[in-house]
Amino acid sequence: MRLSQFAATLLLSSMVLMPVLGHAADEADPVVATVAGVEILASELAMAVGDLDPQFARLPDEQRRVAALAAVIDIKTLARKAEAEKLDQTEDFKKLMAFQRDRALHNAIFKSTVVDPVTDADIKARYDKEVAATPPEEEVSARHILVATEEEAKALIAELDAGKDFAELATEKSSDSSAAQGGDLGYFTKGRMVPEFEAAAFALQAGEYAKQPVQSQFGWHVIKLEDRRPTTLPAFEDVADQVRQVVMRERYGDLIKASREEVEIEVLDPALKAAYEAMNQQQ
Repeated sequence: MRLSQFAATLLLSSMVLMPVLGHAADEADPVVATVAGVEILASELAMAVGDLDPQFARLPDEQRRVAALAAVIDIKTLARKAEAEKLDQTEDFKKLMAFQRDRALHNAIFKSTVVDPVTDADIKARYDKEVAATPPEEEVSARHILVATEEEAKALIAELDAGKDFAELATEKSSDSSAAQGGDLGYFTKGRMVPEFEAAAFALQAGEYAKQPVQSQFGWHVIKLEDRRPTTLPAFEDVADQVRQVVMRERYGDLIKASREEVEIEVLDPALKAAYEAMNQQQ
């Protein structure tokens, strides 16, 4: 289904863990540890859990919380040491913090404008739109036997004419990897196979095999059509998560486009300018 072609990785930046100073803990966000008197709140720990490497996803919740706590403690310990060495006062650090602030604000508006407002009704409407725009196609199920020469293929057709079972012949004679399945290729639509094979397969009726061998770049084929039917789209429940990604990507694109139009953008590097403009034209 074409829905899957829209799906794209959303640009969610990695979180940067920073010490939370001057924040009064409460029952809803208790202190779980301290480092040199600096509190580590439950909310920080939750952020750290979400930022763990995917390999930690297999661990039980409590083990992931411990791994995240260890990471936060190490971050705060080294951050305190870096402050003592005045690394936070360097120009490079200040530039990094300015960039991280902008990235955090980018993520915040992405969440509030794109992610949070998406409703189940929005997703269903986008799915229905895609279904309405997808014309019905026919798909066929076929078997084939692949051999090296036309003479071999004609000999196989003669055996079929004499009543030999197609799947048995495919298992015995075919050089294709589908031989183990009796030559079964499953269902496919037009455009999925090489043109010569496709034309011959779609010209057959269910249960028929081609009376003449078909040559392609792979060799000589003997083809049998098992079935033909209209394609069906996946149920909404099966692709709802994919459609959600589609909706968010489209809304993010609209947000970016509108935001760029509100500001003046000037790329001074000639090579970068040309590449940037070319990228925007493609998008």
